[in-house]
Amino acid sequence: MTGTDIPFALPDTMDPSLTHVLAYWQSLKRAEATMPFWDDLKLSSLPDLAGELMLIDVFNLPERFRFNTVGASIGQRHGDPVVGRFVADTALHRPFRFLRAQCSATVEARSPTYYRDAEGDSSRLLLPMWGDGRISMLLGAVAWA
Repeated sequence: MTGTDIPFALPDTMDPSLTHVLAYWQSLKRAEATMPFWDDLKLSSLPDLAGELMLIDVFNLPERFRFNTVGASIGQRHGDPVVGRFVADTALHRPFRFLRAQCSATVEARSPTYYRDAEGDSSRLLLPMWGDGRISMLLGAVAWA
């Protein structure tokens, strides 16, 4: 899943919490599916990471992304309430820098993506989830340095 020609490619190593979320996402895949169905997701299965998780609704035609769920730690660090708001209508400062671009890359690649903040104090993983015949949700996780 790594590669220099893929925007937001997964690195060879990640923060252990992001690796744990990725392993959970992979465990949800049915048979030979390339990604899990969003309705199989149970955030309660990751209780130790609840504050660092988010769910983002995916809309197409036009492509838009809306914050569905945002963990308390993410919300505190961002400072402004974002649940229910579209990513394009939100100030994208830490920990949401380049989030819109990463969301689009995740949908287009149909696979996990990764972003590390330039200051190196946070990293983010986005994972596509299938539903209604398309990618309809992204599971996100943030790790703090």
